Amino acid sequence: MGSFSLWHWLIVLVVVVLVFGTKKLRGAGGDLGSAVKNFKDSMREGEAEAAKKPEAVSGQSQTAQAESKKENV
Repeated sequence: MGSFSLWHWLIVLVVVVLVFGTKKLRGAGGDLGSAVKNFKDSMREGEAEAAKKPEAVSGQSQTAQAESKKENV
């Protein structure tokens, strides 16, 4: 009783198509696909920025260390 057979899923699919129609389902699928693509692109950009950021941070920290040494002298 806990699992659904193939026939159950086919009936659910037919009901969903009848309720929403194929145009709305196609549009929703296209929107979902473009959202996933945009998410992947932004993740790649974030990884690229993260790879550049430690170099910039280490450069800033060296500058900050040099300034603090000047203040201590």
